[in-house]
Amino acid sequence: MADHASERPQQSGAAPILVASNRGPVSFRTEDDGSLSLRRGGGGLVSGLSAIDDPNAVWVCAALSDADRTAARQAPDGRLDLAGHDVGGQAVRMLDIDPETFARAYNGVANSTLWFVHHLLYQTPVQPAFDAGFRTEWAAYRAYNAAFAEALAAEAAPGAAVLVQDYHLSLAPALLRDLRPDLRIGHFSHTPWAPPEYYRLLPDDVAAAVLEGILGADRAAFLTRRWALAFADCCEAVLGAEVDRSALTVTHGGRTTRLGVHGLGADAEFLRERAHRPDVDERLAALREAVGDRRTIVRVDRTELSKNIVRGLLAYRHLLRTRPEWLGNVVHIAFAYPSRTDLAEYRDYTAAVQRVAEEINAEFGTADWQPLILHVNDDFPRSLAAYRLADVALVNPIRDGMNLVAKEVPVVSDHGCALVLSREAGAYAELADDAITVNPYDVIATADALAEALAMPPAERTDRTKRLAAAATALPPQQWFLDQLDALRQT
Repeated sequence: MADHASERPQQSGAAPILVASNRGPVSFRTEDDGSLSLRRGGGGLVSGLSAIDDPNAVWVCAALSDADRTAARQAPDGRLDLAGHDVGGQAVRMLDIDPETFARAYNGVANSTLWFVHHLLYQTPVQPAFDAGFRTEWAAYRAYNAAFAEALAAEAAPGAAVLVQDYHLSLAPALLRDLRPDLRIGHFSHTPWAPPEYYRLLPDDVAAAVLEGILGADRAAFLTRRWALAFADCCEAVLGAEVDRSALTVTHGGRTTRLGVHGLGADAEFLRERAHRPDVDERLAALREAVGDRRTIVRVDRTELSKNIVRGLLAYRHLLRTRPEWLGNVVHIAFAYPSRTDLAEYRDYTAAVQRVAEEINAEFGTADWQPLILHVNDDFPRSLAAYRLADVALVNPIRDGMNLVAKEVPVVSDHGCALVLSREAGAYAELADDAITVNPYDVIATADALAEALAMPPAERTDRTKRLAAAATALPPQQWFLDQLDALRQT
């Protein structure tokens, strides 16, 4: 987005384009002297929004920390740009939502309920149990969504286009529709969508409210057709909605919502440039020294339950146990970066990853060979270095809306990389032809796939990598975002 600060509206109600998401493009930190320092974020959404060359567009987000809340309170109506913050040429309204309300909405509903449902993560003999405590969290989730709807209504110009992002804001489209029926509203789901029989684990009223919330949009979009159809199936099963699967429409309550599919791709230009900066070269040299002339299997993930890191490690262990030709000749580079450490399940999962990694090194390691290199501290340049070095990339999620790692590794790889890919990743829809497909639950089959990938002839690996990279970059973030905006305006 171009920086036209002097042209920005000084009053609300002038934004022709709005984006709403839990996390915004900037965050704050309180320094030792009490001042606030600003940090700009990254990711596909930030890259996508930069495609909008309109000084009046507004990004509405939540304050995620005490420092964020301080910045939001000090800005007029939370408008960070009007308070003089350098927010990258974007008008940003940060919402100072009550911390307890935010925590209950974010951890209790978004991340411990909706995320678990859509990724099929519950251990159903014991979870979920929707009790009185959940009802308190659900009330907070409604309040959190209402705060977004009210802010969007206040900022939007007549007939504005509003793009609401993800499962945190499932209720916001319908709430906003009630406040501002003149607006064109879109919702985008970055997660998978659960099939009806699993989705109905939710309490009946909650299951209906989430669907009706998204159906408040003129257009509901997803990363793959599979997830769009699963949403339609839920609307039919739970709401009795009328579904046209060929036209991708859902009609309910006298309104028709169009469904869209936009497969977010990798930003090739950024990745290739960033992957060859000195800090990446430095980390690449260190990895090469640690690996020697051995082959490499690389994975880069958050320690998110759905990423299936433990089964990936078990598959590598099975490979070493059953294929002695690889003993001393391969190194698994596994980067598992902390995620949602405020949830006990995630802390336990990270501990399990570390335990299995230690067992593998203890069982197979020798004086001159460490079979597994595990890092659990986030380091983006080191991740890019591993991408460049990879002979094999392992991407085996239980379930994933897309999985950009599967798309990024082929783009950055120096010498070509074989991709072992779960059929449950959204990226499978685009990359399946040139990947080695695995059932993410089958440890032995995954070990077999790793062996096949390691043995792939260099010429075939190079050819596949070229095709994977072309498919992976077909819809880069800026075009992905503009396509949604154009489709919403035409709805």
